[in-house]
Amino acid sequence: MIKIGMIIGERYEILEKIGTGGMSDVYKAKDHKLNRFVAVKVLKQEFSENENFVSKFRIEAQAAAGLMHPNIVNVYDVGEEGGIYYIVMELVEGITLKKYIEKKARLSAKEAISIAIQVSMGIESAHNNHIIHRDIKPQNIIISKEGKVKVTDFGIAKAATSNTITSNVMGSVHYTSPEQARGGYSDEKSDIYSLGVTMFEMLTGRVPFNGETTVAIAIKHIQEEMPSPREFVSEIPISIEQIVCKCCQKSPDRRYQSMGELVVDLKQSLMNPDEDFVKVVDPDEEASTRMITDRDMVQIKRQSDRRDSMDEAMRLRKNEEYRYERYEDEEEDDEEDYEGEEEDDEDIDDEYYEDDEYDDDDDDDYDPKMERITTILAVVAALLVGGIVIFIIGRTLGVFPFESPEEEVEAGQEEQTEQVEMIEVEGKTLDEAKRALIEIGLTPEIEYEITDAHEEGTVIRSSVKAGTMTDKNTNVILTVAEANELIKVADVHSKSQAEATSILEKQGFVVNVTESYDANVRSGNVISQSPEAGKEAPAGSSITIWVSQGAESTKVRVPNAVGMTEMDGMAILTESGLSVGTITQVNNEDAALTDKICYQSYSEGSWVDSGTTIDLKVSIGPTIKTYKFVDNITAPTEDGEYHDGLPVTVIVTTADGTQLLNTQTTSFPLAANYTGIQSETGTIQFIFTVTTNPMTTTDPNTGDTVIVDGTSTEKTVTRNVTFVAE
Repeated sequence: MIKIGMIIGERYEILEKIGTGGMSDVYKAKDHKLNRFVAVKVLKQEFSENENFVSKFRIEAQAAAGLMHPNIVNVYDVGEEGGIYYIVMELVEGITLKKYIEKKARLSAKEAISIAIQVSMGIESAHNNHIIHRDIKPQNIIISKEGKVKVTDFGIAKAATSNTITSNVMGSVHYTSPEQARGGYSDEKSDIYSLGVTMFEMLTGRVPFNGETTVAIAIKHIQEEMPSPREFVSEIPISIEQIVCKCCQKSPDRRYQSMGELVVDLKQSLMNPDEDFVKVVDPDEEASTRMITDRDMVQIKRQSDRRDSMDEAMRLRKNEEYRYERYEDEEEDDEEDYEGEEEDDEDIDDEYYEDDEYDDDDDDDYDPKMERITTILAVVAALLVGGIVIFIIGRTLGVFPFESPEEEVEAGQEEQTEQVEMIEVEGKTLDEAKRALIEIGLTPEIEYEITDAHEEGTVIRSSVKAGTMTDKNTNVILTVAEANELIKVADVHSKSQAEATSILEKQGFVVNVTESYDANVRSGNVISQSPEAGKEAPAGSSITIWVSQGAESTKVRVPNAVGMTEMDGMAILTESGLSVGTITQVNNEDAALTDKICYQSYSEGSWVDSGTTIDLKVSIGPTIKTYKFVDNITAPTEDGEYHDGLPVTVIVTTADGTQLLNTQTTSFPLAANYTGIQSETGTIQFIFTVTTNPMTTTDPNTGDTVIVDGTSTEKTVTRNVTFVAE
């Protein structure tokens, strides 16, 4: 258990508790190796034996350990000692953005943008390291005393091994993105949404969505349009309003695609707040796309469309081929063989067959040589006539480009590829677009896109933009709208989770499950669903069901307010759903608790009803004890040279240096009577002078009498004394 004054990791001295959370406590400590103050986050004792909590605590450390940025609370060290799991972090002296907003009611546009820029830069650094925060909110943003903004608490962050990560972890519901509320994927754009809600709160002093339960708020994030911040504060500049709205789009594809893009617009808004420069994504361009997954069917479909296009091109270009056969049947059989020819070919066929046909009745005049000559001439004539007709049709359709005599290339010079200007095909039906492309010499190729934004069978876009010059016979890919199948969502309200999931999955939906409390719905059954029953949704889309966990317990756990200031203690009790009772000031012998809460009427960790009143006591410091000295001071007989009648200076001094008595006397005992002494002990000093008598001696050499004067010596006697408590 952590105690004030203990040293962990052989270097971090715990000085005081500075905060507490759901899983951990935060202490101010001193790093004796580097001689600096740090913050130490310690996993609470009741969670340290739970592997799940220990794992989450380690994940937080691992997620944040690799991040070093001026706008992120940096992690210095992580360790475990004697069952105490701790993370050593940068110590930031300041307040959370949440408290700052509450203090100022709402922030100015300029201040909000400045804070948002710093937050964005910190989160961008995390995203560049493939770390998604997933719990961006004002409570996790700290403003230091120097005005530096830092992002902290990567408690539910996760390293992304791909572009997105899937998790059912949801941050604070007021700031959660729609995809997190559904229990779907979370990526960098989820952090952008949460930052947008945070900017909304900075600008207006309130969150965009509120409700009686977390489920109600989550549904609003999924279904309801984000209100404009200008509805609450009309003086907010238009560019800032657009930035917030773009961050908070329901579809991740319509938000800023990176924090870098957001920072660019925030900086421009700081310089030109009233300028309309934010690019709003066109919903038509962002329609969801889903290619048919059966590759064989796609290939067959493409080949079929390509074959149809080429057949139509061949028909329009009139590339005729004639086959000549000799028939031994009767003439009427010959006529039947040619009845199926196309109308456009009748003139050619009639002219040819007039020259070529023969009559069986003329067998008597048959001349083989003449017959061969006639056949050759007929064939040549037919080829010439056919060539002229094909030339005329081809030139009309643009199949045979010809230049003016001035631009003709010399014989033998390599022919250049002819180009045509691409026409506008968007919005046309597939048949119209195909005919139009074939007529100008381009070959259409078809692919399909599922969308509700365009009428089925119309062209959404083409691979070559209108007005672009491109070579003839180039393949142009036409993207054609294909309607997704809409399915009426079944009613699974009050059904068990397993039954509801089975019903919806059989309909072709993906089911996301979110747990919630509801006293009126049996545990394990569905409380509500989104989309609601009876509404139509595309096949393959997600349906969120909220499953009851029964009645929510009204018991709350009493937090530890001891060691906090009076204001902080009241705040943590209120946030926990408890009431603050009487607050009294008392003496406490622990000097470290002076001006702090030293007692709470319910101990930390107790389970009590929500709203229970907790009484507090605030220390005004240790109790001041007083003593008295009522006694007779006896003579300093400790010194053998003292004798009665000597003048003695008597000085009485307490341990804290207070002098009670300083007098001279020749008689003892000396009466003393002093009260209100603040020290328990003291000393009595006796100072006196001892003088020896003159001595008479005889000089042995001369026999003369010599008188030697007496000597004086100052003596000091010190006596310890203990005073009596009053």
